[in-house]
Amino acid sequence: MKNNDKTNVMRVLDARKISYTSHTYEPDASMSGDEIAAMLGEDADKVFKTLVTQGKSGQYYVFVVPVGGGLDLKKAAKAAGEKSVSMIRQKELLPLTGYVHGGCSPIGMKKQFPTFIHETAKQYEKMFVSAGKVGAQIELSPLDLAAAAGCGFADVATLHIAE
Repeated sequence: MKNNDKTNVMRVLDARKISYTSHTYEPDASMSGDEIAAMLGEDADKVFKTLVTQGKSGQYYVFVVPVGGGLDLKKAAKAAGEKSVSMIRQKELLPLTGYVHGGCSPIGMKKQFPTFIHETAKQYEKMFVSAGKVGAQIELSPLDLAAAAGCGFADVATLHIAE
């Protein structure tokens, strides 16, 4: 990949000498996380989305959960040490993080917020998260993501079990 094709996320990882593989796909605004996982040829449990919340205290928090599941707000609040957390409005995302909806990554936000990766990520050798723009994903080890984003692991998601 040419240097000018790299996202801020990739530049941060390069600077920290963290190994990753980049993947691109033709984005479609109506695509679900499950559809993106299918385009990548991966199980949806290995592909994660980045969600931004605000706690009752006013502090912002970032949660990285499997695309096939959802954020459990009660578990998220407990992990963050808050009475409650709620999702921020979509229009707040870009000014707060520097990322657009569908391209939000836990790495390289305008400001570092307390960040939690759902604990199931630890069971995988590699996981996928947004590379910081719609249509781009990075694949890296969960421990490397935790190091790059300065975060830990917690039970914060509601997972959908395939029947």
